[in-house]
Amino acid sequence: MAFGFDRIPTRSGKALDGMRRACGLARDVLLKAASIVQPGVTTAEIDRLVASEIKAAGAVSAFLNYQVGKKRFPGYACIGVNEVVVHGIGNDRPIQPGDIVKIDVGLHKDGWVGDNALTVPVHPIAPDVQKLLSATEDALQVALDWARDGMMLGDLCHSVEAYVRRFGFTVVRDYVGHGVGRKLHEEPQVPNYGVKGAKPRLRAGMTLAVEPMINLGTEETVTLDDEWTVVTADRKASAHYEHVVLVTTGEPEVLTWRERINPPLTQPLNYTVA
Repeated sequence: MAFGFDRIPTRSGKALDGMRRACGLARDVLLKAASIVQPGVTTAEIDRLVASEIKAAGAVSAFLNYQVGKKRFPGYACIGVNEVVVHGIGNDRPIQPGDIVKIDVGLHKDGWVGDNALTVPVHPIAPDVQKLLSATEDALQVALDWARDGMMLGDLCHSVEAYVRRFGFTVVRDYVGHGVGRKLHEEPQVPNYGVKGAKPRLRAGMTLAVEPMINLGTEETVTLDDEWTVVTADRKASAHYEHVVLVTTGEPEVLTWRERINPPLTQPLNYTVA
């Protein structure tokens, strides 16, 4: 996993201000969507709320009609329940107690992209599923701490798998995080696994979408007949959390910052290379 520095954009000044606005808006829309998650609500209703909030803000969904080959994504947000890993499409299934609901919101605002995701528990949930959510949110925080000028991307990526494996969970390898800025997907790819010390070296001004996708059971995934929805091969639960982080010379700046929703499993959460 190596990329030339010239292929990884860096931002400063007004460009960063634009990224901060887009990411802050994406965060606000995501939190509004999460706030209506409760038994009886459908994922289609959540998608309609996201569509309304994005339109009201003068933004455009980054996911609606996103094209891969001849396929176009039909939703304003990616929304899935339980075994859905990513790219879920809102439908009329009512949410039930014990579910975990993944919501991923991406949008374009004034030429910049904001992108973030979380997994909302609908209590009461099974203890092992709660442990999965906490570990995944922990792993995101651990990885973000590596977003500093001079650090290696391989260390950031490796830290996610190293953390969650302590609890017996597996990392999705088929889908990864990414650079983000003018486009939804830019260089570099940001897997949730990697080789310690592997290039590229991070530089101040890079903006990365870091998004652990962690499974309770197997790491293997399959795509459903709608050609979008990705689920775990064993149909066990999967968790997904995502932030956009700005690499800095000091403390990383999380452009989509929000309060945690799960208690941490361990303290401190900093990952050590050694």
